[in-house]
Amino acid sequence: MHDTGKWIAGVGLALALIAGAPALAQSKVAGTPSPAPLGDGTFLLTIFLKHDQSRPLGKINEQLKEQGFFQAFPPPGVEVVSWYVMMGIGQVVTLRVPAERLRDVNRSIENTAWGGYRTEFYPTYDFKEIADQMRAQMAGK
Repeated sequence: MHDTGKWIAGVGLALALIAGAPALAQSKVAGTPSPAPLGDGTFLLTIFLKHDQSRPLGKINEQLKEQGFFQAFPPPGVEVVSWYVMMGIGQVVTLRVPAERLRDVNRSIENTAWGGYRTEFYPTYDFKEIADQMRAQMAGK
């Protein structure tokens, strides 16, 4: 699928998650608390900031500084849930985004990260507590 098609599909999934649509691949285990309150108007967005490996890190950082990346990203009102370096790839940032701020996140990336990074966006949700409970149940505990 073309990158634009992936992005549109991702936004559609995010909107479905925001609206409280049931998960397609996993279901909530009875009695397991949700990591975030349902209906709070936010969703998780994982962004891959892929390094341009044809350029050394110093040059990438110079460009990000010139473009104001760290002043603009993340925009106000958007929470950084995690921010990791993935060796050989770049950085992986997970944000908690109020639905009405999605455009602001997109624009901050377009205006300040492009050129230093290639980007991919994935709406996500926290499955750790449910997976832990499922592992315990499946192991007979």
